[in-house]
Amino acid sequence: MAVLGEEQMEAGAHATGTAAPARPGEWGIAPVPAAERHLGFVDYFVLWGDLGVGLLVLLAGTLLVPALGLAQALLAILIGSLLGSLLLAWVGVIGSDTGVPTMALLRPTLGIRGSYLPTVLNLVQLVGWGTFEIIIMAQAADGITQPLLGVSAFPVWVILVGAFCTLLAVGGPVRVIRQWLETFAVWLMLGTSVWLTAVLVTREDFGAILWAPGKGGLTFWAAVDLVIAMPVSWIPLVADYSRFARSGRGAFWGTAAGYLLANVWFYALGAGLLLALKAQDLIAAIMATAGGWLALGIILVDETDEAFADIYSAAVSSQNLRPALRQRPGALTVGALCTALALTVPLTQYEHFLLLIGSVFVPLFGVLAADYFLLRGRRINPHALQEVGGAYWYQGGFAWRGLTAWGVGIATYHAVGRVLPALGSSLPSFLLAFGARWLLRERPAAATVPARGR
Repeated sequence: MAVLGEEQMEAGAHATGTAAPARPGEWGIAPVPAAERHLGFVDYFVLWGDLGVGLLVLLAGTLLVPALGLAQALLAILIGSLLGSLLLAWVGVIGSDTGVPTMALLRPTLGIRGSYLPTVLNLVQLVGWGTFEIIIMAQAADGITQPLLGVSAFPVWVILVGAFCTLLAVGGPVRVIRQWLETFAVWLMLGTSVWLTAVLVTREDFGAILWAPGKGGLTFWAAVDLVIAMPVSWIPLVADYSRFARSGRGAFWGTAAGYLLANVWFYALGAGLLLALKAQDLIAAIMATAGGWLALGIILVDETDEAFADIYSAAVSSQNLRPALRQRPGALTVGALCTALALTVPLTQYEHFLLLIGSVFVPLFGVLAADYFLLRGRRINPHALQEVGGAYWYQGGFAWRGLTAWGVGIATYHAVGRVLPALGSSLPSFLLAFGARWLLRERPAAATVPARGR
């Protein structure tokens, strides 16, 4: 798995007429030079382990119960997390092969202009996720401070949280991983996770909770779909970080293992604590336990990395629309937008938001996987990523075969959800989109830069 040669990657930045960035870390959609790839297995394990935990994941776990019994929910969580984490890491391989961010990787598959549609959708979902993260952190912080102050300070917390997360995004991923996550956040989060787990498993009625039957209203495979939706929501971002990998193998296993562990742990905690604490409001129920305010405070601090990733990757994704944009001003703009929305938009329809994301991005990355791994043999030409009339311009900037396969996948996702909801939509739509891209295959554009190890 790959790192392009440094000279080749720098040539990729210059061959398109775009000068190499003046500030380290701002590479636009050009490949990251080999000398700037510093992250290994431990870095990705910590990054994706941290991104896989948080208040929103706890809340997502509560969507599975009591419709499913806890034991059945845990099996759905394990299967969905395994499938979703492997998909996430697999797409990340393309970033570590090429050094290119995720949205730009869609240019060979959908055409330069064709990649704009998923980029716009990705920007919408990233702003949505960033807004959700700021809201949930501000609500948790307000829940901790309101009894002490005697008044709600929610707007103040929104502004403080939004500003801090925006500053992290301006700092960039290497700095955040090395100086924030690995030094402080991961250790705080590990201790809190162990404490919450102890709260759950030491309850006298835990055995009864574990084996109690579900009340119905959600099928097993629909629950798996809901779990898959969480790692899938990160797929449009994954290459934004795997492009900084020293080793593709290290990035793959670090991403898969870190996210799998965290997603299983926190989905399970969300489902189990909701049943064990017999609460409709999980955050309030945790607050009511001994030491609950401290646990929520630590989770709140750790949650900042999710909003950082949303804001940073939105800035990177915007460069696929306009490569001349700079990441730091972009991060400041997105952070300000998320903060403003968090002050005005309520946290509703979360489940529908997760499923809508899956319906778009699961089949999209089925198309990308077929195009990159199967049809192109892990070879693209980074020199042509910005060339109007070049190898990835196709017909007026659109690769209609790739776009058609994506449409087949989206239609499959929604058709299965309507006709055979018990089957689950994610895997059928991914496989149909993958197969449709293979059936609509054409002679791929010649590539001059092979992936590592080939």
